[in-house]
Amino acid sequence: MKTAVVTGASSGMGREFVRQIGYFYRDLDEIWVIARRKERLERLAENSRVQVRIFDGDLRKKPVYRKLYTALKEEHPDIRMLVNGAGFGKSGTVEKIAGEDPKIQTDMVDLNCRALTRMTLMCLPYMSAGSRIINLASAAAFCPQPSFAVYAATKSYVLSFSRGLGAELQKRGICVTAVCPGPVDTEFFTVSGALNSPLKKLTMAKAPQVVHQALKDSRKRKALSVFGLPMKAVHVGTKLIPHGLILKIEERLSE
Repeated sequence: MKTAVVTGASSGMGREFVRQIGYFYRDLDEIWVIARRKERLERLAENSRVQVRIFDGDLRKKPVYRKLYTALKEEHPDIRMLVNGAGFGKSGTVEKIAGEDPKIQTDMVDLNCRALTRMTLMCLPYMSAGSRIINLASAAAFCPQPSFAVYAATKSYVLSFSRGLGAELQKRGICVTAVCPGPVDTEFFTVSGALNSPLKKLTMAKAPQVVHQALKDSRKRKALSVFGLPMKAVHVGTKLIPHGLILKIEERLSE
């Protein structure tokens, strides 16, 4: 049975991947979707061109992994694509966020890093030559970001992990692509906080376009998918300009 597995499938980029994967892999038998909000996954399943199997649960907790582990052992699927789309961010200084909720930043690390790693480790034994892994990172991964410090750090982990894993899996013929968009018009900002930066508002992208580009880049076996000229320029700039100078510029802009 040929399957795709998508986390964070109830909204945003994850949901958009579910909508588009069926056109990318036309011979898929099922898409396994994982997220907390079961009712949203059920609505998504009703409109999917590919059969959808729902695993509702919180990736920061054990029960959903037990359900997935059981299904993997029983079905032994041929996983053609894994999309690690679950994640969230919270803007504000480290101290400010900690004062509001001491757990939120460690939860961010758990979901953005630990859950992504755990899902990858669970699915890898069921992947073969030609399979693909797409990890949702962010342009925030390119350099440290004050007032987004933990989120940017988690996405740096995703980017570094993806590149290292991709090198390891080349011999198996499995491609790993890290997707590093700038701001995307999703529910992300409902959780992270309002988007106050004029530059970020100007470079806001639409989820369908970012996902379409990511799938094309994955097909081309690219290690990195960066949508749009502004974010490509940011990527190049963070390679050329010392991060210390970038941090000073960001501090000035936030005053």
